[in-house]
Amino acid sequence: MRHFVIMVAAALAAMQLSAAQAAEKIITIGTAGVTGVYYPAGGAICRLVNRGRKEHGIRCTVESTGGSINNLESIRKGDLDLGVVQSDLLYDAYHGDEVFSDVGADNKLRVVFMLHAEPFTVVARKEAKINNFDDLKGKRIYLGPPGSGPRATMEELIGRKGWSKKSFTSVDIKASDQAQALCTGKIDAMIYAGGHPNGAIQQITSLCPTRLVDVSGPAIDKMVADHPYYAHAVIPAGMYVGNPKDVHTFGVRAALVASADLDQEIVYQIVKAVFDNLDNFKTLHPVFATLDERHMAEDSGLAPLHPGAYRYFKEKGLAQ
Repeated sequence: MRHFVIMVAAALAAMQLSAAQAAEKIITIGTAGVTGVYYPAGGAICRLVNRGRKEHGIRCTVESTGGSINNLESIRKGDLDLGVVQSDLLYDAYHGDEVFSDVGADNKLRVVFMLHAEPFTVVARKEAKINNFDDLKGKRIYLGPPGSGPRATMEELIGRKGWSKKSFTSVDIKASDQAQALCTGKIDAMIYAGGHPNGAIQQITSLCPTRLVDVSGPAIDKMVADHPYYAHAVIPAGMYVGNPKDVHTFGVRAALVASADLDQEIVYQIVKAVFDNLDNFKTLHPVFATLDERHMAEDSGLAPLHPGAYRYFKEKGLAQ
């Protein structure tokens, strides 16, 4: 009899565990390569969400992807729940502009919250004698992974400058090999967009003599004036080895986005997990140190806020 009772108890426990697992909602955040900022950003968000898993029943996972365009396409298809993306590509995807003109507008895209600033960054070997953006003509350049934000931004910038893809040589390599490729002379320069200080840039600038290049001038001024998602930016002097002067460039912001189809309660709990623990979140990566809750919750004008996010911001007095 005792053996029977134990068996019944074990069966009931297994059923309860199975029911709990079935009730648990698993969400996935698309990020980018593991060496950049998006991957640890997604990890930081998931870390805080998963701390409250027993209360809200949501388990958060992170996926390394090709970057912003990949994330936006996957959210449209329903292959990802959320994604960290560049603000310019979010705007284009929502309106069906630029690289998204063929597939059309994704009017279900919603902003969950805004994140850090992302200066457009050009890193060159000092031996390549690249002192400004125009010196990239005729050089071998790594533009970032296909589908990434930096590559798309570079393509627009090429058009603004009146260049063509024949103005330089695009070299395709793995993102994880970019430091070695630059330092061994396989490429002369690389394009990057991310928050600063940045681990990938710190690694590259410490391996060999490099220079962060100014990206400024009339064409850039016109880009900033024409688009709501661009702003002038400065990478401070001394942040990286061998770069003693301020670097003047422009940039976008990162944003966490989702489809309007993602359950409002899930989005509410994600936002709550981060904003209720914002001081903790800001310690999880150096680029988060200057984040401010009002700027994170602001109406970016890029795409509408997700209703779940708006509900939290309204409760906290961060939205009207």
